[in-house]
Amino acid sequence: MWSRQRGRLKPLCCGVEELRCRRREREAALRKARREQQLVSKRLLRDEALEEAEEGCVAMIFGEAEIQQFLRLAQRGTEEKEREGALVSLRRGLQRPETQQTFIRLEGSIRTLVGLLTSNQALLQLEAARCLHELSHSEQSAVVEACLPATSYLLTYLSGHSSDFISPHLTVLEALGYALSQLLQAKEAPEKIIPSVLGSTLPQHMLQLLQPGPKLNLGVAVEFAWCLHYIICSQVNNALLITQGALSTLGLLLLDLAGAVQRTEDAGLELLACPVFRCLSNLLTEAAAEAVGGQLQLRDERVVAALFILLQFLLQKQPSLLPEGLWLLNNLTANSPSFCTSLLSLDLIEPLLHLLSVSNVVSVLVLTVLCNVAEKGPAYCQRLWPGPLLSSLLDTLAFSDTEVVGQSLELLQLLFLYQPGAAQAFLQQSGLQALQRHEEVAQLQDRVHALQQTALHG
Repeated sequence: MWSRQRGRLKPLCCGVEELRCRRREREAALRKARREQQLVSKRLLRDEALEEAEEGCVAMIFGEAEIQQFLRLAQRGTEEKEREGALVSLRRGLQRPETQQTFIRLEGSIRTLVGLLTSNQALLQLEAARCLHELSHSEQSAVVEACLPATSYLLTYLSGHSSDFISPHLTVLEALGYALSQLLQAKEAPEKIIPSVLGSTLPQHMLQLLQPGPKLNLGVAVEFAWCLHYIICSQVNNALLITQGALSTLGLLLLDLAGAVQRTEDAGLELLACPVFRCLSNLLTEAAAEAVGGQLQLRDERVVAALFILLQFLLQKQPSLLPEGLWLLNNLTANSPSFCTSLLSLDLIEPLLHLLSVSNVVSVLVLTVLCNVAEKGPAYCQRLWPGPLLSSLLDTLAFSDTEVVGQSLELLQLLFLYQPGAAQAFLQQSGLQALQRHEEVAQLQDRVHALQQTALHG
């Protein structure tokens, strides 16, 4: 919106539609970058009690003979304890890259683990799942690729395990969900794995696991929410997920999470909130969300209220996750006057402004949401201005971060266009104090004066 000529920044005349178009283009680029970044987020799931019990045990490097012996004992040991012990030793060894490389070179090793997964002995299932888990989070691409043939077996097992997809051994299901979430991040996943997942009954089962209610298990829900997130990020067929009710299920889960954080201090709810935010944020950008009326299922003041409850919870417990919630709020308000109305009618602008002091990243997202509200027209700007917004904008214009300042100026432009008195009020109250503290004072003064002229004479 600004062009540099002769060392000075000059305003370009642009209308509201052009400004809105540029904002949408920028957000599209940001969404693409976020999806690509989110696809590379290996998470290591370990049982804390198990780690404590094994503290001091150094992972050994095993050769072919030792690995083959462990696999033989796991399959044909005379006692269940002996079979379980063999898998425990193998799992510890698979924490070492050298053992992983040896393991994948052995013919039938992955197939043996899958066979143990489908046995009817819970302890063996759990240890086999943990072995696959150790392999799936490997930083070595060859190891992850060697796990790919296990995917079809995992799909068969997870899709057909029981009619309501609730395993009596939730730790097994959680570990399998984790292993699948890691495989879904492989570079081959969009071509080799995700189409098979979407072609199975697994997505419906995942959504069942995310349904609020007494059967919801936090650990299991976290892992399959991440699975759903990586599938959505791939953009292979998000329309299918939307038609299967993903938006409504995730919206209900968001409401349930907000209620849960008010009832309990349970640390761990934020672990589920993060993938739920991401799933909803990315699905809301799909054209299919509008085509099937997906967003209509979420047009409820309760969704906005629930999101703010979670933002306040994260502010206290996990501030690093605030951008995830604010990105969802951005996508909710970007094309929806009703969600913008909810922000205003629930008096949530001031709580939103309180987040400006958290970080520059959070400040940019807060200002972006406010721009979404302001661009809806004069009636919205009238309710935004002046209120607490004026003093907050004076503060953000003094930030050293250029992105924060730029987003503040964009918000000011929208306010000046739709609320002609705002420009004069801003200049009178500010006395240009905030602008004088900025390194490029002359350039910023030019911008504000130009915006004032546009509002008064444009």
